[in-house]
Amino acid sequence: MALNESEIRKITLQAINQLGEKATPELVKEVVEKTLNEVDISATSTDENKTTGRVILTSFGLNHPGIIAGVTKILSEANCDITDLSQKLMGDFYTMIIILDISNSPKNISDLQNDLNKIAEETKIKIYLQHEDLFRYMHRV
Repeated sequence: MALNESEIRKITLQAINQLGEKATPELVKEVVEKTLNEVDISATSTDENKTTGRVILTSFGLNHPGIIAGVTKILSEANCDITDLSQKLMGDFYTMIIILDISNSPKNISDLQNDLNKIAEETKIKIYLQHEDLFRYMHRV
């Protein structure tokens, strides 16, 4: 489900009001992301239980063989389309950013994150999935 800027702004303001004096950019981002995930999951078809749209995967950790293979295998099995991929090695560390289209995936973003968490534990890296809309609109508020 694609939300417009006004809807994202409302969710962000609700998060700020809900957090009150405890509101920090990080906490607001967490609350907004959780709300977007809930909206996305509730908007999916009960027959297919899938999410539509694009998400951004970020991962980082100590470099070693098999990281990209493990991550892309999970994405392939979930029928996710990689639309862009950037990887950078910095000494012993690596970073990877992938833009995914998950509209044809039978899995929603939460299920996909759970699958990726398993490979993250095995390879001792961090992997995060976030809606593209979150990146687009969080910096406009």
